[in-house]
Amino acid sequence: MQSPDPSVFLRALFDRAIEVADPMRSLMAHLPARPSGRVIVVGAGKASARMAEAVGSAWGPCEGLVITRYGHERPLQGIEVVSASHPVPDAAGEAATGRMLDLLAGLTEDDFVLALISGGASALLVAPVPGVTLADKQAVNAALLASGAPISAMNTVRKHLSRVKGGQLAATAYPARMLALMISDVPGDDPAVIGSGPTVGEPSSSAAAGVILERWGIQVPDSVRRALAGATDVVPPGDPRLSRVQNRVVAAPAQSLAAAAEQARAVGYRVRILGDALEGEARDVARTMAAEALMLQRSVGPEPLVLLSGGELTVTRRGNGVGGPNAEFALALAVALGGSPGIHAIACDTDGVDGAAEVAGAVIGPDTLARSRGLGLDPWAALERNDAHGFFAALGSQVVTGPTLTNVNDFRAILIMGN
Repeated sequence: MQSPDPSVFLRALFDRAIEVADPMRSLMAHLPARPSGRVIVVGAGKASARMAEAVGSAWGPCEGLVITRYGHERPLQGIEVVSASHPVPDAAGEAATGRMLDLLAGLTEDDFVLALISGGASALLVAPVPGVTLADKQAVNAALLASGAPISAMNTVRKHLSRVKGGQLAATAYPARMLALMISDVPGDDPAVIGSGPTVGEPSSSAAAGVILERWGIQVPDSVRRALAGATDVVPPGDPRLSRVQNRVVAAPAQSLAAAAEQARAVGYRVRILGDALEGEARDVARTMAAEALMLQRSVGPEPLVLLSGGELTVTRRGNGVGGPNAEFALALAVALGGSPGIHAIACDTDGVDGAAEVAGAVIGPDTLARSRGLGLDPWAALERNDAHGFFAALGSQVVTGPTLTNVNDFRAILIMGN
């Protein structure tokens, strides 16, 4: 069998990973029959409108409100779609969150709430605690994103500065029954971390959030420190207001990696899955994987080997370039491989947005560094100023999908062929 073009092959793996995470496919297996009585659908995240579209196709028109990222809207019947900013929140998200809380207040035990939560909900659900303004929250979010802190730490801080996260959305709907369906974009698929857990109890204290700020050197407004100095209203696990909630993850990175692995094996390639929950600084993980790829290449026979991984890498912002964790991983990987023949890779975010750029990620090959030199580009300088998107745009190696309407986080595939 003739081997497919490496870049085409890698892109096909990425497309397959997205396909199996599409809410139209993944959510349906977990959606019960429409309950009798009043049904309210609420949601937030980059996939929330698509999730609501799937619900509408099964249940018909419903009452409700979902908040999604600008450009990720879908046509719905009954359920209102509000667009807001991500990754830094805006006034549209704040206003819509207030309306969502009003919609859930005053429900009875005969009512049913379907909550649709996906990655991006942390920024799209905006309801600051008293004394903290939207501008304060925007400053905190920007600082968190630039800090290099893992998503679990960032979301702990977000919960204690919110009136909706950390179980508070579910508490508002009590005593109504609630089913929360989630698409995981976090390492470990913990429902308490997905979207900062608006339907899940939170055991941490506000003091823990303060420790995170200190640990990662995150500068925040004085109003935020004052808010974290006292107790906050996150809902602890076991609180009676969470007793009528079911939380269920309907799509996760592991499923997408498994589907990509199956597709690679179908063309005769060997596959090794390195994990679906990898975390760490993008450039550091890239160096480690480059060393592993070079070591494995020495024993690769006639059957190429594909290394697959997922999770959520981070970037500590050092420069003023345009980048994201997937593009930075790809650039650092290319630098570490040094043009070694026979190794190709793709690194993309499954929501189609890597960092704040409307770019999913990038592909690299043995010729990446040579082609960049031919264009007068300096890959090491681009890496130092966090300008991976600028580098790959000039090289024509970006992966641009547009909104994929799902989000199961990073997807990385390294194809190792014999020398």
